[in-house]
Amino acid sequence: MYMTHYMALLADNQPWNLILFMAVPVILAETVAITELFILLGRAYDGALRRINRAASIAAGIYFTGVFIYLMLNAVVPLTQQGLWRGPADWIAVGFYLSGVIPLGGLALLDLNWICRRADVQRRMAIHASLVALFLVVAHVAMVFGMLDPSVLGAMPMAAAHAGH
Repeated sequence: MYMTHYMALLADNQPWNLILFMAVPVILAETVAITELFILLGRAYDGALRRINRAASIAAGIYFTGVFIYLMLNAVVPLTQQGLWRGPADWIAVGFYLSGVIPLGGLALLDLNWICRRADVQRRMAIHASLVALFLVVAHVAMVFGMLDPSVLGAMPMAAAHAGH
């Protein structure tokens, strides 16, 4: 099967890449999302759940910033320089995965009180919930396109592409 670089990354070096690039960010983000629901439903803007939510948000933002930098330097730049992208599904999967740094970074900045300092608690929670939702959307787009065979959107495996020349 021909696969995107997103899927290849997760499939390589088992189980470590799957843990580092999928499990850790998803567990942190899901912790934020689940605690966010209880916080918003109960209007419990402080307390143990909010402390867990805040810690997971900060950890996710910092961790994923490291993942973003690592993958930009070790995957995106080399793939681009060597012309090794596997078509639109590949670009979309990797691009959306890496764009997760925006909402996760935003969550960390918000919970570190580096942005929106003057907003009241309800406004901050609305921004927080919006960033959680944005992360869920970009992560799922990345997963869907990452699991897609790149040939479905017209990419050809390298061996087939070179055979035509």
